Amino acid sequence: MHYHPPPHSRRRFLRVSAGPLLACGIAESFSDSLYAQARNRSYRYDLVVKGGRVVDPSQGIDGQRDVAISGTKIARIADTIPESDALHVVNASGRIVTPGWIDIHVHVYDGVAPLAIPADPSCVAKGVTTVVDAGSAGAHTFPGLRKQVIEVADTRVLALLNISVVGQSTLSQDNPWGELLDLRYANVDLAARTIERNRDVIVGVKVRLTQNIAGDHDLEALRRARQAADAAGVPVMVHIGGSHSSIQDILKLLKKGDVITHSFRGGEGGILDAQGVIHDEVLEAVANGVHLDIGHGAGSFAFDTAEKALEQGLLPGTISSDLHQFNVHGPVFDLATTVSKFLHLGLSLDDALRRVTVNPSEVFGALNGLGTLREGAEADIAVLETEEGRFQLTDALGQTRVGRRMLRPVASIKAGKLYGSASIPVERL
Repeated sequence: MHYHPPPHSRRRFLRVSAGPLLACGIAESFSDSLYAQARNRSYRYDLVVKGGRVVDPSQGIDGQRDVAISGTKIARIADTIPESDALHVVNASGRIVTPGWIDIHVHVYDGVAPLAIPADPSCVAKGVTTVVDAGSAGAHTFPGLRKQVIEVADTRVLALLNISVVGQSTLSQDNPWGELLDLRYANVDLAARTIERNRDVIVGVKVRLTQNIAGDHDLEALRRARQAADAAGVPVMVHIGGSHSSIQDILKLLKKGDVITHSFRGGEGGILDAQGVIHDEVLEAVANGVHLDIGHGAGSFAFDTAEKALEQGLLPGTISSDLHQFNVHGPVFDLATTVSKFLHLGLSLDDALRRVTVNPSEVFGALNGLGTLREGAEADIAVLETEEGRFQLTDALGQTRVGRRMLRPVASIKAGKLYGSASIPVERL
C-alpha cells in the first residue's frame, strides 16, 4: 500500500515569493531569513493555495478556487487571487483542496497505551489536522497524554477520557485483560473532575464494552460512563461489539449527542440482526440524535455490514479510522484509505468528505468552527490527489473489494502553517 509519487509531482508544489523554503514539520515562522528578505514588502496574505478543486461541504463549494490565508485564519476564497498578493503560493492545480480532516477515533498515546502510535506521521502528515484520541488515557494517565502528546504534537489532538482510571494501559497481545474487568477502576467522580480541569482538550467520555474488556458487567461500566459524562456535560462514545449485553440494552443508556463507534462492524453485537436487517432500536437512536461513527480499526469494519446498511438507507455520521499500531500497516493505513472505501461503496466525494470535515466538527463542542474553509475559520487545509485504477481494499475481516479511486494525501496546512508530507515533500526551490 506504499505510494511513490511520479517525479513530476515533486516539482513546483510550492512557490515562495521571496526566498527558499524547505518544509519539514510545521514551520515555526516559515524562515527567519525569508522574512528578512521580505521585510520591505507588504503582502496581503501569508499564503495562497492556488488552482485546486476546492470541495467544502460546509459551504456547498465544489469547483476551482483559490484559498488565501492570513496568520492562522482563512482570509478569502475566490475564483482568482493574484500570486503577487501572497508571500507563499501553494500550487494545487490538478489536486483536491478540502478543509483539514477530522478523525474522531484514533489512539496516539504512544508508549503508554500498548496499541498507540505517534500522532504526526499518520495524522497531520496525511491530511488529518485534528484528531480525537478515543480513550487511550484515563484519569490517572491523562496528565501524561496532555504533556507528552497534546501539547507537543503538530497534529491538533483532543481526547475522550476513558472511564477507567488506567485508560487503555492494561490490554495488549501479551496481557489479555481489559481496563474494566475490575469496576473499581471506573471512578465516576475522578473522571468528572479530570474533565473539569481539562475542558479545553477533553471532549467526552469513552467506554469499551467488549467482553474481554468489560466482562459481564458492561452495562454498569456504561452507566458509570454516563454518570461521569452527565456530571461534566459531555457526550459518551461507546465501543460496541462482542459485548455481554445486547445492542438494544446498550442503546437504552444513550442519549442525543452520544456516539456509537464501530457502527459498521461485522459479527454479533452490531447494528444488524441475523437476517441483515438494521435493528429498529438503532434507527430510533439515530433519529433521536445518537451519532454513528465508523472506527474502522483492526476488527471493526465489514464491507458486508456497510453494504447492507447503505442499501437500507443508513449512512454513518462520521468516518473515522481507529488508527493504531495493529492496523496502520493494513488494513486501515490512514483515514484517506478508509474514505476511499466509502467512495467504492457509492458515497459521492462530497458525502464522504462531509463525514471527515463538517460532520465531526459538530459532534464535540471543542471542534466547532473546524472542518470548514469559511472566511475567518481556522486555516486547516488538506491537499489530496485522486488516483484512478484498480485498488484492492480490505476490511477488518479480511474481505476485499476492488476500488477504482484512491485519495492520496499530498500536504496539510494546520492553523496557517504548512506541513510537508511524506507523499510529496516540499522541496527547496
